Amino acid sequence: MTASALILGCSGLVLTPEEKGFFRDVDPWGFILFKRNCDEPEQVRALVSSLRDAVGRADAPVLIDQEGGRVQRLKPPYWPSYPAGRPFGAVFSHDPDRARRCLFNVTRLIAKDLHDLGITVDCMPVLDVPVPGAHDVIGDRAYASDPETVAILGRVVCEALLAGGVLPVIKHVPGHGRAGVDSHLSLPRVDAARERLASSDFAPFKALADMPLAMTAHVVYSALDPDRPATTSPTMIGDIIRGELAYDGLLMTDDLSMQALDGPLGKRISQSIAAGCDVGLHCNGSMAEMVELAAVAPKLDGDALRRARAALARLEPPAPFDQDQAFADLAAMMGESV
Repeated sequence: MTASALILGCSGLVLTPEEKGFFRDVDPWGFILFKRNCDEPEQVRALVSSLRDAVGRADAPVLIDQEGGRVQRLKPPYWPSYPAGRPFGAVFSHDPDRARRCLFNVTRLIAKDLHDLGITVDCMPVLDVPVPGAHDVIGDRAYASDPETVAILGRVVCEALLAGGVLPVIKHVPGHGRAGVDSHLSLPRVDAARERLASSDFAPFKALADMPLAMTAHVVYSALDPDRPATTSPTMIGDIIRGELAYDGLLMTDDLSMQALDGPLGKRISQSIAAGCDVGLHCNGSMAEMVELAAVAPKLDGDALRRARAALARLEPPAPFDQDQAFADLAAMMGESV
């Protein structure tokens, strides 16, 4: 594998000739789809196929954010609406068995949607633990406000996706729940003590450290590194994510074009890789920005290459499941989330 340490987006419903040539030359490890790329099933299948054809790798991962609720790139009428994470946590508080069953079944339906399109990675579960007063960028995407429930339900989601032939991405490590601002727009700073972070924010990620893929948080944790967000912090990645949390899966950045990060894009990815990220994620499909990133992005090698191969090795054919029960659970949960 000589792929570049990049996951890139594209501009529209089909690849332009410029994009095809660029992806062929740069050979990003993977791709990510957004609403602008998704119209109807046959179009999405064709786009996914053309992305893989461009790099000549049938196993090139194709990612999407299909959490449910307000973060859902595939929408009706071709795909169901799915509930956000929080309603499952609400059910868990009084009926844990039902919550686990419903969440597993609904996630299997999401996985089936993706697998049928050739999409192999879903950027979920959200393992962030929100606190009162935090920005709503996480909000009801989180399963609960306690780390134990978040970890339990996060594992249900991961197991359901894997059973459906799709890789999960745990996010946003080591925790975005305390952020007072939206990292898409500005840099959050969290001033909680290390002990509090370890017992709450970090705990779900430690509990799911066996998962194949993770996404960083563009958040400064002042008690640990007051100067740099986790994405570009050797302390946060080396000492906390790889050390204290014992995470040895492939670590991707959150979107490098987000305004939480500063400086030129080439500097952003260089700092992220130097800090210990394996792959840089860029989402908006801007050719000029992707060219800037590709000029400095390294090829996957060493531990990053090992982790990339290990992640793809976790993909297996979907296991059978009871679709009738899954749709019944989806209908019930959508009714409760209204």
